[in-house]
Amino acid sequence: MVVCVPVTADGLIDPRWGRADRVAIAEVTGSGIANWQEFDVGWSTLHDAGTEGSHHARVARFLQDHHVEAVVANHMGMPMVHMLERMGLKICLGATGDAREAAMAAIDNEPN
Repeated sequence: MVVCVPVTADGLIDPRWGRADRVAIAEVTGSGIANWQEFDVGWSTLHDAGTEGSHHARVARFLQDHHVEAVVANHMGMPMVHMLERMGLKICLGATGDAREAAMAAIDNEPN
């Protein structure tokens, strides 16, 4: 499963999803993380640079470009939740602590 998670410089979950400065794309398997890449997205600055719709489109393009199947975050607004649901993505909210552990938790309850 390809998971996207907002990360801080010290590897923790960034509590901001739509305003995250950095996100990780993780390829998560039942035996661990097969691949982990971090990207500087600058969404904290870009969030207020245009309309909410344009920001959501920016986030959606990033997720599509990276073939994301699930988003793990601490919190996000309902408009973002609705957009991700329409994209067919799994959404795991309430994540805290280590970003890699949170990404691994996204595959819990997934069929083998």
